[in-house]
Amino acid sequence: MFVTGQHEKKQRIALGVCALAGLGTALMPLASRAQLQQQQQQQPKQQQLVIRFVRDPDPAPDVKAKDLNGKELSLEAYKGKVVLLNFWATWCGPCRAEIPSLIQIQEAYKDRLQIIGMDVDDDEEQLRAFVKDQGINYPVVMTSVPVRLAYGGIAALPTVFVINQDSKVVQKHVGLFNPSLYELEARALLEMPVPARVETFEDTGEVFLKHADRATMLPGVDTSKLTPEQRMAALYKLNAETCDCGCKYTLAQCRIYDPGCNISKERAAAIVKEAAKLPATNTPETAAPASSAPSGSADPTKPGNQR
Repeated sequence: MFVTGQHEKKQRIALGVCALAGLGTALMPLASRAQLQQQQQQQPKQQQLVIRFVRDPDPAPDVKAKDLNGKELSLEAYKGKVVLLNFWATWCGPCRAEIPSLIQIQEAYKDRLQIIGMDVDDDEEQLRAFVKDQGINYPVVMTSVPVRLAYGGIAALPTVFVINQDSKVVQKHVGLFNPSLYELEARALLEMPVPARVETFEDTGEVFLKHADRATMLPGVDTSKLTPEQRMAALYKLNAETCDCGCKYTLAQCRIYDPGCNISKERAAAIVKEAAKLPATNTPETAAPASSAPSGSADPTKPGNQR
């Protein structure tokens, strides 16, 4: 995984590993598939593989651009298909590692799924040569700043947004994952057999930062010693106050976007400490809404916009 953005700080994102077994189009080596299948058979039913989709997903921001062949591209054209919107770059090692599997997925589900490569910060001619050399069989576009911001800023590469047939974003993956996870999710959305249980969750900022105001827990923020009223007061302030690190997000959004930000972490700790002193009656009833994007036009993926 390559971390991008204004922070250039160390972020740790666990590698997602998906055990996809019993599918003829599985992308994993036979030895790995056999091992994972054996492990899965030994697991009790309550520990079976689970995939998760957003319960009430947001519409996917449109991606109006031209691919490397000059063809106009828009998400509207792929409505009815599952779309994997893959933000990547040629200089990103993990991005390059997953390309062969993405090519296989596109070929296997070409009638019902569309992968779109959203290139970040590459020279067009260099990108064109790379795409040809790799034999990439899905459209690739140069990602504009407005599109990056529409998707909440791209904090790390690769980042994949999973979009259902109704053009709504149901999942987001940041960092290097086993591409079998993408295949499994696509099959579930296409109502094809999958060796997994499907669950839904409320987006509290994991997919779109504008929903950070729904979160009752934030990375690196300990509210366990607060009463419910004090916790509500702390969350209200975390969603109302802008972080001073330069990201132009609220403190709550910054904690989700960049858990490694010490400025938002220290300020959040101070807010929790202040909230612990509040009587239960001095509590706002609702959390302040979080903005869907930074108030400025800074591009979170540009190295020049660092904190």
